[in-house]
Amino acid sequence: MTQEVTRRHYLDAMGITAWAAKYQLPNALPTEVCEWEEPTPAPTPPRERLQALLDDAPAPRRQTSSKPQAPEPQVSGETIASPSAVRALLGQDKQTQDQKKPAIASPEAATPSVEAAPAKPLKFELSCVCLEGRWLVLQGGEMSVLEQQLLANLLQAAGIQREALPEVSHFIWPQMANAFAVEDPLDEAREGLAAFIAGSASRQGWRLERLLWWGELAAEFDTNSGAEQAPLDRILNVTDGQSQTLSLPLWQGPALASLPDGSHSKRDLWPALQALGQLWEAEKATDVQLQDAQSEGD
Repeated sequence: MTQEVTRRHYLDAMGITAWAAKYQLPNALPTEVCEWEEPTPAPTPPRERLQALLDDAPAPRRQTSSKPQAPEPQVSGETIASPSAVRALLGQDKQTQDQKKPAIASPEAATPSVEAAPAKPLKFELSCVCLEGRWLVLQGGEMSVLEQQLLANLLQAAGIQREALPEVSHFIWPQMANAFAVEDPLDEAREGLAAFIAGSASRQGWRLERLLWWGELAAEFDTNSGAEQAPLDRILNVTDGQSQTLSLPLWQGPALASLPDGSHSKRDLWPALQALGQLWEAEKATDVQLQDAQSEGD
């Protein structure tokens, strides 16, 4: 018996539940492998067996005539018990009932049951940056240095971000290297992304108002890793210009990687950037008025 099994026995004897890791974390040592002893089922106490016999015992017969009857011979307690109770205790009642049932071929029994394959989590990567704690910028895959510089130039031209671009965060789903089976991959991915954004907002004090998405929302290939990503429009749950997953209105622009190829794409983007800059200033003025009203109320 190994040391781990001995430790488990001591914990069970003291009434302490032993917990083991369900998944292997990244860079973690594997769990020690040992032969576990199968627990033997506890025998049924005599009191419970007697109670089962009493519950299943036949009811006494009523006398229908006034004639005296000869006393019946005494029999042992085992004979009084009904055969069904004895068979139930011996585990034979179910087998006898199965033997009595006629064999009827059903369509479900004729076709072999096919076990459903376990669902795998969706895989995708996102680059995230927040502008002054108000507007969240997302892009599929990992944002390159050239794309970061291009994004900063576009935002400065629109009058949105006049300073240097904040640090870009990288989000990968699933978080664990050894991806485990899940019940609903789409819901798990949405909850994971929402938890990541909510945790970042809580740590850094963001008050998000809008989501800026650069690129396509359908299934696409990451230009850096070459891996196909899950359809991000389903993960963001975009409906009528609103991301239901993040509860933010969504603005969509072209992929940053496609802008340096020619001047036509930049020329087509410029009216949308001007409108976005005006929206930035309008929402910023509204935030300043709200903050002044709150300070006066305090």
